[in-house]
Amino acid sequence: FQVVAVLLVYYHVPQVRGSTELGMLEGESQQSTTSVIPPKGKIDVRLPRALIPHHYKVRLQPFINGDYTIKGLIGIVMECKEPANNVSLHIADIITKNETIKLHPSNNLRGEGLAIKQHVFDKEREFYVAHLAAPLEVGKNYTLIMEFEGLLNDNLRGFYRSFYTDKFGVKKRIATTQFQVTDARRAFPCFDEPALKASFDVTIGRQTNMTAISNMPLKKTTPIDDEKGWVWDQFETTVPMSTYLVGFVVSDFPHVTSYTEDGVLFRVWARDSAINQAEYARQIGPKVLTYFTKYFNIPYPLPKQDMVAVPDFRAGAMENWGLSIYRDSALLYEPGVSTARNKQRVANIVAHELAHQWFGNLVTPSWWTDLWLNEGFATYCANIGTNAVQPSWKMFEQSVVSLQGVFTLDCLESSHPISIPVGHPDEIGQIFDQITYQKGAAIIRMMNHFLTEKTFRKGVTNYLNKYAYKAAEQDNLWQFLTDQAQADKTLDSGLTVKMVMDTWTLQMGYPVISVKRNQDGSSATVTQERFLLVKNANSTDKHDYKWWVPLSYTTQDELNFANTKNKLWLNKNECQITLSGLPRSNKWIIVNTQQTGYYRVNYDIKNWMLLINQLTNEDHLAIHTLNRAQLIDDSLVLARGG
Repeated sequence: FQVVAVLLVYYHVPQVRGSTELGMLEGESQQSTTSVIPPKGKIDVRLPRALIPHHYKVRLQPFINGDYTIKGLIGIVMECKEPANNVSLHIADIITKNETIKLHPSNNLRGEGLAIKQHVFDKEREFYVAHLAAPLEVGKNYTLIMEFEGLLNDNLRGFYRSFYTDKFGVKKRIATTQFQVTDARRAFPCFDEPALKASFDVTIGRQTNMTAISNMPLKKTTPIDDEKGWVWDQFETTVPMSTYLVGFVVSDFPHVTSYTEDGVLFRVWARDSAINQAEYARQIGPKVLTYFTKYFNIPYPLPKQDMVAVPDFRAGAMENWGLSIYRDSALLYEPGVSTARNKQRVANIVAHELAHQWFGNLVTPSWWTDLWLNEGFATYCANIGTNAVQPSWKMFEQSVVSLQGVFTLDCLESSHPISIPVGHPDEIGQIFDQITYQKGAAIIRMMNHFLTEKTFRKGVTNYLNKYAYKAAEQDNLWQFLTDQAQADKTLDSGLTVKMVMDTWTLQMGYPVISVKRNQDGSSATVTQERFLLVKNANSTDKHDYKWWVPLSYTTQDELNFANTKNKLWLNKNECQITLSGLPRSNKWIIVNTQQTGYYRVNYDIKNWMLLINQLTNEDHLAIHTLNRAQLIDDSLVLARGG
């Protein structure tokens, strides 16, 4: 088999490259204050659901050019859903002023409010718990009000400080945010879980020589009493959204402006010496946003979209709703200086973040277990959006390079399913990896092809409309896609998207499909097994990995590489199936048209030699570019794996 691999490598496919985005402090109190350290072991970090937030009023005054402290005031309107004797929410790296904490019925904010008998700070869970003297009434709304102090940290998370040097050599300071996944609680007390959506009224205090921006447009600016040179910027009320999508930036950055076809304001912000490098993002951003509005058939729900390039940023970018924040290199492009690869990276990351405005922001996973729905869809849609504005880059072909890259990780025993239970914030951070992003995108691409583009888009749009401003799980998406597939008759009777996709999302790895033709070539036996690059004889993993595999194929007689919909299924419960009606044994077959399926393919030696002959002695262009890439990658890796 090694000989087959070497021969195939002689015939190079066009080279393309992919790009990827890639302690609690206690306050003084007149009431009882307790710090709790739970016992070691499995810790439940999820908030109780007795109280559900509906609205936040957040007021923050960061002293960027001073001691980096933050003065804060929060008001949270909550609905009591279940009997409760306490209020639990998230808080971290914040000093509370317990004497200011008040809990009122929302229809009566005067007076002392309800009695709080004890304040508890749970450091491990990052909980603040107010134990009440009397139970709350189910069905009523309550408002929690709290003053607090925070710090503009230098850890690139929460509400943090950053620096840059201007063109005159002067050191300048800015304040910016990164709340995903669990760091909104470091800026203000909140219910810091993705499913607990609420609307926000954000007010930011700033010096008059700086600018504040947030998720929504500025509503009004008023002077801060007794603080000369300071003003309050009050922003419009947001749509219901998760806490991790809230964002704000305070800086002296200038901006460039454009508009989408629908009149959505689009601004790109950067430091003064780099604002000329924001032109490319200013041009393509509105085009991509307009394209996604049409692709999802759902209007962009906010009146503006800001994109900000900051000098210090942990991720490539962050999709805060209406205020995407980027690392400098992920947003700025300078013609004649930046490389073509840099330009493509900017376009792809911009498209990724704008795709999130629907997948992740409009509809959000109920918990981080389904993070892949966010990142897989955004990665998949980034290629679509980039292709719409730069078709010459052939992003669909480049996506196969990313597919082959994640194949190298997912064939190891150390891989993980893309849908994986997580709890503690430390666990959540570990799943922001290529499996989540690139495998997620690859199986969505596969699903698009076995459902067809028309069915896929209709199902996705129906799902987004149903769960707009809400949270959902992958099973909710599967149901909408199944319903649409049944209506369009694009999925076999008795088969559901859940049956198929659970085998790809809840299991790690992928199969190698073996195709062995009979003597005259008119039929072939097809089997599957999990592909492992290194087979560990001492492995403790005894799971029998099998998948529902969509089998698409074409033959030397057909040469139909355009039809990527599967012709049949390899059932996870079947040991093998037979392909019939194939050409004579002197004609080749290729399985996995345009490598749309997330699997490798191995053939009998005769079929391999027929393919080599086609590539070396006949018209190699008769085989689609992506299948030429597939043949080289599959043959080399299969040879390496023995």
